[in-house]
Amino acid sequence: MTIRVVTDSTCDLPAPIVAEYGITVVPCYVNMADKSYLDGVELTREEFYERLPRCNPPPTTSAPGIKTFVQVYEQLAAEGASEIISVHISAKLSNIVNVARLATQATDVVLVTAIDSGQLTIGTGLSALEAARAATAGRSMADIAAQVKEKATRVHTVAFADTLEYLRRSGRLSQFQYILGSLLKIKPLLTMHNDVIDMDKTRTRKRALEWLIDTVSDMGPLEELILVHTHAPEQAEALRQQAQHLLPAGKPTLAIDVTPALGAHLCPGTLGFTCVTAHAE
Repeated sequence: MTIRVVTDSTCDLPAPIVAEYGITVVPCYVNMADKSYLDGVELTREEFYERLPRCNPPPTTSAPGIKTFVQVYEQLAAEGASEIISVHISAKLSNIVNVARLATQATDVVLVTAIDSGQLTIGTGLSALEAARAATAGRSMADIAAQVKEKATRVHTVAFADTLEYLRRSGRLSQFQYILGSLLKIKPLLTMHNDVIDMDKTRTRKRALEWLIDTVSDMGPLEELILVHTHAPEQAEALRQQAQHLLPAGKPTLAIDVTPALGAHLCPGTLGFTCVTAHAE
């Protein structure tokens, strides 16, 4: 029995991890003024974030098509996959998991289980990685799916953005909300857990950073803590220094530069954490 793992490019898993576990990453599309690019294949993070502030019209994103997923699943079956688990960004944020589910119905070559991670960026990646590790250990599909879903209940993403502008561009805010927030110089505070998205606000960067640290501190003991940012490595490193007391002992802390497929809806300089809380005793 060989179970393979598929995810999408919003997962933000580092390439060495993808290669080590044989995870298949299906790229989304990032649509800019000149053309559509395959996320992470035809457009680098450096190129995207350098162009983002000047991009007119604003970039948009789109999901891979059903045919793309069918081709991926059938190729993996041809390579020997007996079953496939396909783990994707929350349906609250993208249609990708729904497309994957339709693709599972469009092929009778291999049995595919599509799962909504209830998360974004590396939060989705951690679910895909959990599936890959369980598959490598020889677990059954039922056990893998249960393990992924259990871990997802312990994954939290918290972040703040410097401006509301990019959320407005992407249609996540009404014009009234944007005008009011801009007049007050509001910085949106974003949280996601178990497929639930919340947005609060504060008026200073200092308070936003304090909110990040306080929010993660209140979660209790952590199994993992990963920094996420939109092409702001120096700011991410400064945040790492502030959060030293929160880092799980003996665990390396990744800093993830968020993929263009998500960065299109956020502003450069967005900072945050993806956390996995420890198992309850």
